[in-house]
Amino acid sequence: MENKDSNQQVENNKNKQNSTTTPDPQGFFNNIAALPPSILKWIDKNTNGFIAIWDKNGRIIYISKSVERLLGYKVTDLLGTQWYEKVSHEDVTYIKNHFDTNQDSSQLFNIMIQNIYGKNIWTENLVSQIKDSNDNIYYAAAVKDITDKKEAEEMMIRSEKMSVAGQLAAGIAHEVRNPLTSLKGFLQLLQAGVNRKEEYYKIMIDEIEKMETITSELLFISKPLTDNKQIEKVQEMVVDVITLLQPQAKLKNIEILFEQTGSQTVYCDRSQIKQVLINIVKNAIEAMEEPGNIQLNVLTSEDNILLDVIDGGPGIPEEIIHKLREPFFTTKQSGTGLGLMITTQILERHDGKLEILQNENKGSTFRIILPKQAEK
Repeated sequence: MENKDSNQQVENNKNKQNSTTTPDPQGFFNNIAALPPSILKWIDKNTNGFIAIWDKNGRIIYISKSVERLLGYKVTDLLGTQWYEKVSHEDVTYIKNHFDTNQDSSQLFNIMIQNIYGKNIWTENLVSQIKDSNDNIYYAAAVKDITDKKEAEEMMIRSEKMSVAGQLAAGIAHEVRNPLTSLKGFLQLLQAGVNRKEEYYKIMIDEIEKMETITSELLFISKPLTDNKQIEKVQEMVVDVITLLQPQAKLKNIEILFEQTGSQTVYCDRSQIKQVLINIVKNAIEAMEEPGNIQLNVLTSEDNILLDVIDGGPGIPEEIIHKLREPFFTTKQSGTGLGLMITTQILERHDGKLEILQNENKGSTFRIILPKQAEK
């Protein structure tokens, strides 16, 4: 009787192995497939994601049944396919370029995977390189659904962007009203029959272009952040942000200074890095209690592009510098406490970081550090 039960258990394990893996001569995944069905069922039921294993050629050789709940595909539909078939080309390129095959520890990647209905699901992937006893190389990934987390982040970003737009409204209104006054005056002169039409037309066009530039930068704030990285000129992004924020600075008699030298480029998402610049320069304007200057400098080191925003404010007390990146922590009466947290997240997505430095005399320097890297 005992021998019969043992044989039945072996048969059950074989059946389970056939339903979740392709033939594995080395027996590397025997331990996974040989687990009792009740344990495998419990793992699948209580995991907010799935486990996938593929060989060195990228062919999926094991995937847990919980993939059916997350992505809608049957296990049999995915076995034998390439791991990257349901992943966007950009994410595949990013993983291939950033996965360190010499690193023993697991590496984390946030990517979108397409489900059976064509919808992209945000996932967190803990990926490891594994060798069996015969030195055959495999890759294993623990995949977790983080769609809710991403949606919450996007909601906070939208909230912060709308808050920024509201705070800029007074400066923008002032900057747009001046050209409108000029346009109205010139139109009245033309109506009266003056003879200097060509000269007036040129001035009017210049004034309209000023308004167009300001409003286009204001509209940028309301747009959702994209995820489209390409080679961008740092100086151009800085000039765009200065155009948007200069009206707010003028209301406090603050001048934003920037000398365009060189043509440094970074591989980034333009909208995201401009959002970082807006957050930091706007903070600098609000921090300054007296008229003065905000200096922007673009520097280069061996591996990085350094973008310094130097203000003439009272500075930041040493004891709270480490708290500035925490959500909802703010030193401003009307602040949301989300700007620097979002800034930090965006820079992390670009393999960059933010340093906050105390100036020798007064004020602070916010240093954006981005890696020098060409498109791969």
